Amino acid sequence: MLAGMPAGRFRGHNGAVESPVKPIRVVIVDDNPEFLDSARRLLEHQGARVVGMASTNADALRSVQELRPDVTLVDVNLGEESGFDLAEALHEIDGAATAPVILISTHAEPDLTDMLETSPAIGFLAKSALSATAITAALGRLGESK
Repeated sequence: MLAGMPAGRFRGHNGAVESPVKPIRVVIVDDNPEFLDSARRLLEHQGARVVGMASTNADALRSVQELRPDVTLVDVNLGEESGFDLAEALHEIDGAATAPVILISTHAEPDLTDMLETSPAIGFLAKSALSATAITAALGRLGESK
């Protein structure tokens, strides 16, 4: 590996850093504009492709149907709305054809255990642990369970 190069990447013939794996396409749903921007920058820096962002359930439903991401990250608390309700609504659209949902929150996972167990979301990530690697790992676990 070249010094300073992230694992799993290589330099193409034009010197640009390329990845042999197609980047995951993500829609992020959160009512905090600062978090949306920070999460987008972080994930894109790590090689993910943020194809959409939304701050309400209605915008999220439209974005996911239109953009067909690989995964949708949904904040548990969307102001007056519920990320759990959104996860359910996304699941009901096309069932398995809809992108998997990963719920995110500043709350600790044990505080949400009961609701997470009944949610169609494939997993949960604390916002402080959000990364392209963590998303990819959750998607990998989904593939293993099929």
